[in-house]
This record gives sequence, C-alpha cells and structure tokens, in this order.
Amino acid sequence: MATSNKPATPPVSPPGRPKVKRAPSGGSEPHKVGERGGHILPVAVLLILFLIIWYAGAWGMNSSAAVERVLEPAGIPWTWQDLLTTTWNMERPVLPAPHQIALDFWSGLVDWPLDSPRNLLFHVAVTGETTLVGFAMGTVLGLVLSVLIVHSRTLDRALLPWIVASQTVPVLAIAPIVLVILGSLGMEGLAPKAVIAMYLSFFPVTVAMVQGLRSPQVIETEMMHTYAASRWQALWMLRLPAALPFLFPALRVGIAASLVGAMVAELPTGATAGLGARLLTGSYYGNTLSIWSALVMSALLGLLLTTLVALTEHLALRNRRQP
Repeated sequence: MATSNKPATPPVSPPGRPKVKRAPSGGSEPHKVGERGGHILPVAVLLILFLIIWYAGAWGMNSSAAVERVLEPAGIPWTWQDLLTTTWNMERPVLPAPHQIALDFWSGLVDWPLDSPRNLLFHVAVTGETTLVGFAMGTVLGLVLSVLIVHSRTLDRALLPWIVASQTVPVLAIAPIVLVILGSLGMEGLAPKAVIAMYLSFFPVTVAMVQGLRSPQVIETEMMHTYAASRWQALWMLRLPAALPFLFPALRVGIAASLVGAMVAELPTGATAGLGARLLTGSYYGNTLSIWSALVMSALLGLLLTTLVALTEHLALRNRRQP
C-alpha cells in the first residue's frame, strides 16, 4: 500500500468569533479603584461617627458650665440652640469641641514666633531633642546587653530577669529619683531627661535583639565553625544580619517609648519648655485647649518619628527582600 508524502497541514480553526487579545494590565484598574473605595468608606463612616459622639460629649459635659458661666450671667432668655452654640465655643471647656482644638492648634503654629514658648514647634524641638538622644542611648544599651546575654549563659541568667523586672516599676516613680541622683552629680538639663527616655526605650531593643541574635539555624552556626570564624566574625557576618528583621520593629516601639519618657521627665523638673511642660502648664491654669493641642502635637510627633524608623527599615532591608 502506497503512502502519501504530503506534509500534514495544520488544523484550521473554524470560522466564527475572532480571537480577542486581552489588555496586559488595564483590566485590573477598576478592581483596584473599587478596593480603594471599599477601604476609604468604612474609615470615613467611623470618623463621622467619632465626630458626632465627640460633639455630643462636648455638649453634655459643657452644658452646665455654659449655663452657669455664660447664659445665666447674661440675664437674657436663651434657647437650646444658644446652649448648643455656647457649649461648643467656650473659652475653658471641660471637653473642647474638635474645631476648637483645630483652631488652637493652628494658632499655636502660626500666630507666634518660633522662639516663643507659646509656639508648639518650640516645644516640639525641645521634646524631640530629648527623645532622639534618649532613643540613641537606649538603642546602644539594648544592643550591648543583647550581645552580652547571647554570648554568656551566666549573664543571660543574671541580667535578663532584672531587665524584665525593671519595666514593672512605673516611670513616674523612677523619674524623680533619677533627677535627684543625677542632679547631685551635676548633671542637669538634657542629660537627666534623656536617661529617663533611655530607661523606657532600651527594653524592647534588648528583648528583640536577644531573639534575633539567636535566630540563625544550627546548620548556619556550624558552617561558621567549619570556616573557623571567631565569635565576633560570626556576630558580624551571621547573627547581626539575621537579627535586622527583629531590630526595626523594636526600634519603632522604642522611639515611641522614648517620646513618652521624654514627656514624663519634663513633669517633675518644673521645665518651661517641652510638650510635657506645656501639658503641665495647661493643667495648672485650667487651659484645656492648650492641653489638647499638646496631646495632638505629641501624637503627630510620635507618628513622624515612627515613620522615619519605618523608612530606615525599608532602605536597610530593601536588598534583603529582593528574590
């Protein structure tokens, strides 16, 4: 039987619908926009509910004071609308309305020169300096303690329980003692406040770095022994790079704790500058608007500092995350 030598023809697709090429990336854009809207809407609803509750709380807490201080001394008939307006615009309210805090906050930024104690940025500079110095000291202390604990079983048993126990003592009880001791040694001004900030910031760094320095696997440490690496070479080439993912989350916690310590340290010293001093002055004179403005500024300062640490983490670990 003879065979045909003709080449096989490729199958022909039946006539009908033409093939449509899909766009490489355009099809996912509407979905992404929808996801963004789905994330923004719940946040906006919660923010509106929070503002409604806050304004209602301001009306309820300030209404009696508004009647006694403003409406009754005026000697004219007043309505509920007058009461509502008065409670949201009092000079010294029990609970200020959000718009009052925003106006006082803006006034504290633009209505006074930068070297004036009434300017919020003046106090931010003082507290920020103490925070950064205490954070740097706490980070160095935490790194040194973690290295000693990891390389010495005796120090591990001797130091770590006391490090944990040190955080059970309230900082408000520690601050006056530290200030008195360091003041008797001639250390005044920035140094005592930085020490108190360091007291709060070194603990998360120490605990996280102990865990991070112990994170390399047994096969990795045995390989370092195979290459006859010393302890310091193993620390620099293996343990420290492995501990970086543990270090930066601890630094974010540590810098926030350092800010709290810096503000607390300003309270017993009778300082005239700093966000803690502004809080204390506002409480002395019953200026609740000043208190709330300082609280908002301290929150923004903490957010800025933690963002800077997160940015540093991104830059430091960028190459490690690449495949």
